[in-house]
Amino acid sequence: MSSSSSAETTKPAETAGAAAEAAEAKDEKIVLRSSDGVEFVVDVAVARMSKTISNMIDDDCVGGGVQLPVVGSGVLSTVLEYLAKKHGAAAEAFKEFEAEFFGRLVDDRAALFEVILAANFLDAQDLLGAAFQRTADRIKDMTVEEVREYFGVANDFTPAEEEAIRKENAWAFDA
Repeated sequence: MSSSSSAETTKPAETAGAAAEAAEAKDEKIVLRSSDGVEFVVDVAVARMSKTISNMIDDDCVGGGVQLPVVGSGVLSTVLEYLAKKHGAAAEAFKEFEAEFFGRLVDDRAALFEVILAANFLDAQDLLGAAFQRTADRIKDMTVEEVREYFGVANDFTPAEEEAIRKENAWAFDA
């Protein structure tokens, strides 16, 4: 009987130990260093939303922080804002945040493209997918000329070449 009593008292202690370890892991931080040297102290759980950083953590390559050579501090701050909210917010609150987040970027093409490049480098799939979707939504009703202008792509076709392409692919230009 005393052995079962002993097991019962040990079990809550083990549970308390596991809870303490979980709480400690929850409070664990990592330093991310932008290309311009600005350091961001981030929860490991948020940093793990980037597969690139998660792999570095798993491989124990984060001692002294993680250098992000192609991500500037401005865009890293924006990316971390998104990831932290995605990690901690309820679904409805996050939907509202996401609409506001991309609403700020919709007219700033350069900032949106920086977020896409950073999310791609970090392999932050949730952010990358959402940014791609917002970009697709933005251009879906644009003409070819408007899309070229939006992406800064010069038209390198001669008028004759462009006319030939339009004739060959008339179905694509029908509204």
